[in-house]
Amino acid sequence: MNDSRLGRRSFLAAASAGLAGAVAGCAEPQADNSIEGDSASTIDKENLAAGSAFTDLYDSVIESVTQVRVFGITNPDSGAKGRGQGSGFVYDDRHVVTNDHVISNGEAADLQYITGDWTDTRLVGRDYYSDLAVLEVNHVPESATPLSLTEQRPVVGQQVAAMGNPFGLEGSMTTGIVSGVDRTLSVDDRPFPFPNVVQTDAAVNPGNSGGPLVDLDGNVVGVVNSGGGDNVAFAISAALAERVIPSLIETGSYDHSYVGIQQRTVDRLVAEANDLETATGVLVVSVANGSAADGVLRPSTRTVQRRGERLPVGGDVILELNGEPIPDRHALSTYLALETSPGETLSVGLRRDGREITRTLTLGTRPSI
Repeated sequence: MNDSRLGRRSFLAAASAGLAGAVAGCAEPQADNSIEGDSASTIDKENLAAGSAFTDLYDSVIESVTQVRVFGITNPDSGAKGRGQGSGFVYDDRHVVTNDHVISNGEAADLQYITGDWTDTRLVGRDYYSDLAVLEVNHVPESATPLSLTEQRPVVGQQVAAMGNPFGLEGSMTTGIVSGVDRTLSVDDRPFPFPNVVQTDAAVNPGNSGGPLVDLDGNVVGVVNSGGGDNVAFAISAALAERVIPSLIETGSYDHSYVGIQQRTVDRLVAEANDLETATGVLVVSVANGSAADGVLRPSTRTVQRRGERLPVGGDVILELNGEPIPDRHALSTYLALETSPGETLSVGLRRDGREITRTLTLGTRPSI
């Protein structure tokens, strides 16, 4: 979220290099690579049409995107108070959505719209596990219409645009495609991964966090969460946001389903180590005491070394939840996040000791952070 001096220098250096290259290219005579006749006209029209589509998208969305300034953030090294910034978008006539990590550890936040209007905010709710937060605002410009969360699941190859304020550069847009769906995004300092994450190659940089990733109709496909470099960035899916945001507005929090296991996808190596005929499902590695899985699911009993890797052996393999196939940990994470709530009882299809059996499990609630 916060701009580092190194990050800013790298960005400006790259921008300067690009500008210098453009100027140098114009200074020297260039070969005549023009295309005569209708072909050139067709290419020009195609480029113009593509530019017009994204320009229209930008014009229809950007006034609903905000810059979030957060005050009173404590520097962990010096203890000094500082300021951070990120992005957000108008959700309804009183609320703006951003990332939890954008506003966490801050004492106050205000917003600026692309029109230049400023407004104070009040924190309504935040959810550490989905990295979403909702701010109530004192002012929404008439032109800043709420953005809708898409009802369609994104597909790989779909064109998208990321709107926000990278490096504090307000009103920026980058474009790309959906590169992957149903990702499970693990972060080192978090006990649970983010489920059902959307991957994109649209450029995302510090300051984009909390802004919308939109489709060509201007609907929000995801809430930008992070960028990993090398054309890899991630957004919290609209499907998860659709469950979490209304609860944050109504109660200030959101309860996530909790099973209480550590698990591993049954890949080829795990299948071989456990004498399984097919590499599918999720192997239960461990069970937390007092959790929903305690006394219901059996964890692995030992590990073996195969090809330089420690592999769990024994334990239940989850194959289905309520009749839905669970081929890997991503499917398990997505199903629990989007299809269940704490207190619900699930039918769990298992492979145990070479036999397929069914057990019932009542979901708990993840511990508060």
